[in-house]
Amino acid sequence: MDDWLKDSDEVEASWLTVDLAIFTLRDDQLMMLLVERGLEPFRGKPAMPGGYVQKNETLREGALRELAEEAGIDGSRLHLEQLGTYADPGRDPRGRVVTVAYLALGPDLPDPVGGTDAERAFWAPVAHLEDGTLHLAFDHREILTEALEEVRRRLEYTAVAAAFCEEPFTLTELRTVYQVIWGQNLDPSNFRRKVLNTAGFVQPTGQQRLPPTGRPAALYRRGQAWLLSPPLLRATTSGRRD
Repeated sequence: MDDWLKDSDEVEASWLTVDLAIFTLRDDQLMMLLVERGLEPFRGKPAMPGGYVQKNETLREGALRELAEEAGIDGSRLHLEQLGTYADPGRDPRGRVVTVAYLALGPDLPDPVGGTDAERAFWAPVAHLEDGTLHLAFDHREILTEALEEVRRRLEYTAVAAAFCEEPFTLTELRTVYQVIWGQNLDPSNFRRKVLNTAGFVQPTGQQRLPPTGRPAALYRRGQAWLLSPPLLRATTSGRRD
């Protein structure tokens, strides 16, 4: 990726990059995919996977290629959508670089394998990024903050929570997604009622899963709806959302 900087003609045509904010749940923790940069600038610093878009590929193709090259992950498994464009003049010390950030979500994704100019790739707890334990390169902290809020908001109004679940899933597993990402405990009975009363959110499979203890749990898959009506709203610090 960074070898392009050696060719001035390529640099002039390649000031457009993609970065990926990729989230998954592991051991009931929200995790983000990071790479340790192997080259300057920010050598040795953690960053989101990403890089320059090649001349003959779309933004999405560039994002999927960089993900495969830097982390060894097949992006076809992911829910992938554009998050936003970041173009502050000082965001990259090499020059004026505009990046299109992608938001990517997947269920319990595999261990990544670093490649190209990434020394290694790893899953990092989002809590360690929010509390400052890990400091990200470039403006990736800003992208992270906006990506997290976008995920939390979309859980309210869309069925994107199902992207974190391997199908078929139980309502307890779906509720865990909301609790981990929102950082709120949800009443199991109220959550079940809301999900089942939201048309098209989930579809019963007619099957059950037998847990080590307790009663069998009904299994579901994602339904046909994308927008949730009514939405599932977070509680605010002062009580319920309007």
